[in-house]
Amino acid sequence: MDTHSIVQELIALLGQESVLTKKEDLICYSFDGTASLKCMPLAVVFPTTTQEVSVTIQLASKHQVGISTRGSGTGLSGGSVPAENSIVIATGRMNRILEYDQENLTLLVEPGLVTNRISETVEADGLFYPPDPSSMKVSTIGGNVANNSGGLRGLKYGVTRDYIMGLEVVLANGEIAWLGSKCVKDVAGYSLKDLFIGSEGTLGIITKVLLKLIPKPEARKTLLALYDSMDDAAATVSKIISSKIIPCTLEFIDQYTLQCVEDFAQIGLPTDCGAVLLMETDGFPAQVESETEQMKSIALEMRAREVRIAATKEEGVALATARRSAFAAVARIRPTTILEDVTVPRDKLVEMTQFVRETAARHNVRIANYGHFGDGNLHPTILADERDEEEMKRVHHAMDDLITKTIELKGTITGEHGIGLAKKKYLKEQFQDHSYELLKLVKRSFDPNNLLNPGKIFDA
Repeated sequence: MDTHSIVQELIALLGQESVLTKKEDLICYSFDGTASLKCMPLAVVFPTTTQEVSVTIQLASKHQVGISTRGSGTGLSGGSVPAENSIVIATGRMNRILEYDQENLTLLVEPGLVTNRISETVEADGLFYPPDPSSMKVSTIGGNVANNSGGLRGLKYGVTRDYIMGLEVVLANGEIAWLGSKCVKDVAGYSLKDLFIGSEGTLGIITKVLLKLIPKPEARKTLLALYDSMDDAAATVSKIISSKIIPCTLEFIDQYTLQCVEDFAQIGLPTDCGAVLLMETDGFPAQVESETEQMKSIALEMRAREVRIAATKEEGVALATARRSAFAAVARIRPTTILEDVTVPRDKLVEMTQFVRETAARHNVRIANYGHFGDGNLHPTILADERDEEEMKRVHHAMDDLITKTIELKGTITGEHGIGLAKKKYLKEQFQDHSYELLKLVKRSFDPNNLLNPGKIFDA
């Protein structure tokens, strides 16, 4: 491979100001938010149009060079870690809102738009974009689509996939395709856009996203239930769901994480309890009042020692923000933070949280546990030091045990972070029939030369 000539062609196509090639400039594009994974790319390009993405892919195809797409690099599965000597397409300059259609309740945006800007744009008009990953203030919508990101509101409102009406994608040969429409009903042909949602950049490069908006809820209330036992908090969630209440948010934080969050955020959270449950309900005011009282009653019935109801909107936002800061708070404790992402059926929450504690003790590792109890999505976070080889061996054994238990409980190895590099060795365990080969067949059909995000989801 003549890397020098490839770089010169990139510069001729896009301009010197849109291409990074110096090693010191490339370092920060060699890793993402995943611990212990990094690889140096050949170059980083910053396209501003779909056509520039297309010509970059055509050049890569001609030279058989890998392409990795990157938004803000906040991913936690190694999905945007480049392959060696690959070209990184960084979408940060493609960050415009292209169309705001209030008649059809849609928003057409470019992939580099920071997720939080979507909410800020539409909420002033009484509209709502529900997906809210914890990284929403820095992550991009293209990355959210590529990983089918979830968030705190996923229980009631669903995940990113549920709000995608259309996508523009650039395929592995540089051709441009539009998938989907503004129509609420559209069953023409295969639902190809759904293949690209959650595909982690392995099937094509997303260059435009058509989002569905909904009316903003009129009212919201936030509750904080305090427990001596994590098991009681988990049992409360099962009881709420079985009572046919679907809150906006049902989040949990264990005692260790709670202490870290309070040290970090200093908003007066109680740190002497075994777990807390953050609950939010939204909708019409009468519905909100009714669900608030029902959830408070259920929490007390399930041995919560206290249930606090936020007195103001600002207090409710502060409590939700504290939960969103959990990863940042625990990441301050040790040099290496490994954020797991597993989901189990909700009736298995008690068993899984107990297993997390047993795993930490068995392997002598420190695990902070928090996540989205309402949809069964747990984030056991292992705190370690990757420079300590003996400790990292114990960490990997603990991770293996957590994944094995998740599959045993009929769960899934990832609820919202994706497979990437970090979890591809586990994927075949979950797909034990022909479905695994079917996944690979889809990849070969769209990318026969394996140039798009090579090595992610499957081995290269």
